[in-house]
Amino acid sequence: MIQFNNVAKTFRRARVLDGISLDIGLGERIALIGSNGAGKTTLIRCLLGEYTHGGEISIDGGSPRHERTAVLGKIGFVPQLP
Repeated sequence: MIQFNNVAKTFRRARVLDGISLDIGLGERIALIGSNGAGKTTLIRCLLGEYTHGGEISIDGGSPRHERTAVLGKIGFVPQLP
């Protein structure tokens, strides 16, 4: 299960993500849809542990920032551009 709990991200003074809370259960699929600059890529990068952020993200109970190797071994990510 993937859980976002009150996730927030700010770049300089621009608040890009503000209080995102979402639970994605085993076997569920989601689509992130929005205009350019809406925060889709930022949310994914937070999920992958690439960005520091406010709030909590967990994948099967593990933190992508603090248990990076174990957590990233459970997910796959295919970017549009390399």
